[in-house]
Amino acid sequence: MDEHAGFFGEHDAELYDRSTGEEFDAGVIEATVEFLAGLAGDGRALELGVGTGRIALPLAGRGIAVHGIDLSQPMVDQLRAKRGGDAIQITIGDFSTVRVDGSFSLAYLVYNTIENLTTQDGQVACFENVARHLAPGGRFVIECAIPDLRRLPHGETSNVFDLGPSHWGIDEYDVATQGLISHHFTRVGDEIEYSSGPFRYVWPSELDLMARIAGMRLVERWSGWLREPFTSESRKHISVWRKSSA
Repeated sequence: MDEHAGFFGEHDAELYDRSTGEEFDAGVIEATVEFLAGLAGDGRALELGVGTGRIALPLAGRGIAVHGIDLSQPMVDQLRAKRGGDAIQITIGDFSTVRVDGSFSLAYLVYNTIENLTTQDGQVACFENVARHLAPGGRFVIECAIPDLRRLPHGETSNVFDLGPSHWGIDEYDVATQGLISHHFTRVGDEIEYSSGPFRYVWPSELDLMARIAGMRLVERWSGWLREPFTSESRKHISVWRKSSA
């Protein structure tokens, strides 16, 4: 199910690592890698939506064998061009269905990438596919934003999530289908570049049910990579599910 086939072509791949978003902050990357490395232990790690290697490369630098899945060849080409990129095993395909060899102690999906699957069926299939790859007792980690619907007045469909000197972001919601189109306007020199992408926002409790369908149970949930407590005010969650050992 190539639900995210239109994402991240050559133009997007060329610009991706130029982002000034907090996900590229060195401290955020270090905390993410530390968290994931602790769960991987001596085992292998599987990254779904490996992209340009923001997390895979430093995780591999910790001595962990990382295998990545991504649908975008241009994004993977960017990864391959980086130092250490040749050491990451990559499979091109839809991470909700594609199979790779071997088993893993850790699988992970970071920075809202589960929402690139734009149907509930696709998201459920992703959990089932991860369960097929995990060894008994293996962990599945997702980082995902909490839908910001409390900022959406009744009857409105959009809100501004970023208003800076060089970037403006608007989220457009369809609450009946949990649909979300994220619109981005970016100043590049004297030009304004526009991009958008479709997503399906998903609640933590819904992800827990998907995990149970796939034979996994929640073992940790935090609001950040430093294991900050998850509360009703959290803007995102880091959730960890464990595959049954039976």
